This record gives sequence, structure tokens and C-alpha cells, in this order.
Amino acid sequence: MRNKTISRNTSETQITLAIDLDRASRGKISTGSGFLDHMLDLFQVHGGLTLDVECKGDNHVDMHHSTEDIAIVLGQAIADCLGDKQGIERYGFYYVPMDEALARIVVDFSGRIGFVWNVKLENERIGNMETELFRHFFKSLAENARMNLHVELLYGEDHHHSLEAIFKAFARSMAMAIGPSRRVSGIPSSKGTL
Repeated sequence: MRNKTISRNTSETQITLAIDLDRASRGKISTGSGFLDHMLDLFQVHGGLTLDVECKGDNHVDMHHSTEDIAIVLGQAIADCLGDKQGIERYGFYYVPMDEALARIVVDFSGRIGFVWNVKLENERIGNMETELFRHFFKSLAENARMNLHVELLYGEDHHHSLEAIFKAFARSMAMAIGPSRRVSGIPSSKGTL
């Protein structure tokens, strides 16, 4: 049963997040940003999983705290669901086009943290989200899921399309990495542990 519910309450945010890696359905997502809700919905649909997120944050300041804390809780939940990672593929990669944009994501659930963000977004905002927050989101997610995550936007003009391609590619690469291993039984490491 690879599912987890986590709550995180601080003076800046109150979050409850539930994830089920093995059940594909549409969970309820409410982050305080319609655009972030849309991106997380794409993640659950294209990842073949169920995600419920309820975040009440200090959005009168901006979306920084909510975005970071959602990523922290999501990363922790994924790590908890995967446990010792026995039987998973471990690595995943995907290219996703969205009209004129093309994104490439590569992941490794190695237990080590590595993060590369090779994305240029020139608009400062989409909805109530500063575009720089998406780098912060994926970095916090990688740190808390204890994974290597390489995010590249190869090209794209429309920032909505570009971020949509990134979230879809992340969902698909994660689905590949957490799926059952085709070749390695047990823990997918020569060390015997991850």
C-alpha cells in the first residue's frame, strides 16, 4: 500500500496532503493558486496517482510559503510511500511537448539529493504565482523526496505551455521510476541499500 497522509502546520501555512501512488483518480486540490492547482492536477493525472491537497497559507503576502511547504510535504509523502525502494525501477525520464514547448525530466530515487533547473521563464508571474517559485517548488520536492531531479525546458515561448510540459514530464518520469523493476529484483542498487 503506497499511500500516505501528512499534515504540516506552521505560522505561515496549514497543509494536509494525501497521496496514493497506485490508484489513479482525481483528488481534490486547493492550494490558494488556481495555476498551481492546475499544475498539481496535471501531475496526478499524468502520474497515474491520486493527490489530495488542502493548503491555507499567508497568500496575502505571496505564494512563496504555500508553494514551498506543499513541495516539502509532497516530497516527504513520496519518500515515505517508497520506503526502502525495493522492487522499483528507480530511474525515470520523459520528454513532453506542449504545443511549441518541449520539456525533459530525468529522475533517480537514489536517496541522494541532486537538483538541476535548466529553465528560463521570462514572465515574472502567471496568475498569482511568481514564476521563480516553480524552481523553488521542484528543489524543495527533490530535497524532501531524497531524489536526483533534472528539469530542462528545451524550448518554449508560452510560459503556461512550458510549465505544463514540465509538470507532465515530471509526472511521467516519476511514474516510470516508481513502477515495478523490469530487470532488478530487490533494492535497485549494487550497494544493497538506497
